[in-house]
This record gives sequence, C-alpha cells and structure tokens, in this order.
Amino acid sequence: MNINWSGRLTIILFIISTIVGFFFWVGGLFFIWLLLQAMGVNTNYWAMVEALSTAVAAAAVLSAGFIAYRELSEITNSRHIDVADRLFNELNSKENIEARRWIFRNLPDNPEEEIKNLSDEGRDAVKRVLNSLDRVAFLTQTGWIPDKVVMPWMNPMIIKAWMKLEPYVDYESQRRNEPDYYLHARELADRCLKWRAKNLPDAKIIWVDNAL
Repeated sequence: MNINWSGRLTIILFIISTIVGFFFWVGGLFFIWLLLQAMGVNTNYWAMVEALSTAVAAAAVLSAGFIAYRELSEITNSRHIDVADRLFNELNSKENIEARRWIFRNLPDNPEEEIKNLSDEGRDAVKRVLNSLDRVAFLTQTGWIPDKVVMPWMNPMIIKAWMKLEPYVDYESQRRNEPDYYLHARELADRCLKWRAKNLPDAKIIWVDNAL
C-alpha cells in the first residue's frame, strides 16, 4: 500500500512540477516580451515563445545526450575495472599460481605415454589451470573488456600454460571424441598468440630455472 502511494505521489509531483514549470516559462517569456515592447522592439509573442521553446528543447536534448554518454562511459569503465579485477584474482590466486608452477616444472611432453602416470597432484594441477583458462575466456569474451587493457599482463601466463597443456587437450579431445573439449581455452590461447605476434613480434617465451 505504501509502495503504491509512493509511486502515485511521484507521478503527482512530476505532473505538478511540469505544470508549474510551464507557467513559469510562459510567464517569464511574457515579461521579456513586455520589456521588448517597452524598448520599441516589435515582435510577435507566440512566435517568440515558439522559437525560444524550440531552442531550449534542442539544448535540453543535446545536454541529455551528453549526460547519457558520460553515464554510459562511466558504466563501461566500471565494468572494465570489475572484469580486470576478476581476471587478476583468477590468474594470480595462490592455488592457480602453484598449479601453473607444477605444470611448468613437472608436466611431461608426451601425453599418450605419460597421462596414465600422472599423480593426483598433477591431474589436479592440469584441471585447475584448464578450468581457470576457461573462466578467463568467459570473462574476456568479445565486448566485455578490450584486449589492450588485459593482454599486456595476461598473455604470458596463458601462453606458457597452453604450451604445456595443448598436447594433453589435443590427446583428450581425440580420445574422448569431443572436438569441443576445452574449446574456449583453446580459442583464448589462440587470441593471446595472435595478440603477441602483432604487438610483441620479437618476444620469445623462455623457460628459466628458479623463477619467481
């Protein structure tokens, strides 16, 4: 009941303010028209009202458009910050850093021979990193955040992980007869590789011991 009354009150106040504003506008223009008449400037009152009202309406539309553009820009920037924050937390969580480190140090190159010998720790690390890549792919889908915002710091982690994991994804995809097996992670890695080739053509991935 209170909600309905609040809604009705808002409508009533809007109607009253519109009517009051209209009379103030018309009255103000009438006063200006009288001053012009007193100064010897002959003009048609209604023509003046029409011309000035049109000008004010146009200015109001332009102002509203500018305000809407600013608000949309702020919303977009806020969304980008939120997505970037989620990406940073996802890729730099302690669990994901440890999982990638295990893969970098311990994952063999031949999945067909080695996958059956993977320890539980190794399997957990592989699944954690692949699931993390899938989540990153979801958060960076087209239109959510520009590549230029996240690729400079994100692409090395993804490319290095994918270099180790791609043979395992290929093997599992073929063995399961599932062509869409971690497809989004694959597409993400491909985007990162293309971005790196375009923006850092001379950069190479180098594996070092005892890295931070």
